[in-house]
Amino acid sequence: MTSRVRPRPKVVTLTEAAAGRVKEIMANSDKAIIGLRVGVSNGGCAGMSYSMEYAEENNPLDEVVEDKGVKILIDPAAVLFLFGTEMDYKVEKLSSGFVFSNPNQTSACGCGESVSITPAALPPEFTSETDQHKDA
Repeated sequence: MTSRVRPRPKVVTLTEAAAGRVKEIMANSDKAIIGLRVGVSNGGCAGMSYSMEYAEENNPLDEVVEDKGVKILIDPAAVLFLFGTEMDYKVEKLSSGFVFSNPNQTSACGCGESVSITPAALPPEFTSETDQHKDA
């Protein structure tokens, strides 16, 4: 029996605008940056908030995603909260910033700084073949 390896889906993807802005910010950094660390943290009136920071090193358990020339590092505890998220960069008349379009987000507070997120169900690509057939 031959097995074929399917590519793993990306936990987070970037729009062209977001990738361009991240590259611009990283190019202007005084530090040696290897990528962008994206995650979630507890807090705010809705329960969680998105976090972003420069990544100077790769932690051994990080989920590493490369999209449009940008390396994104995701803490393993945040993977199921961020699975399927698209990160965009919006410029409007009075503000600009990164915007997360997350299919797991169930609500947000009025100020837009915190969100409520339900962890995604683990997709078949992330489970073993044994787990997929044990109910059969």
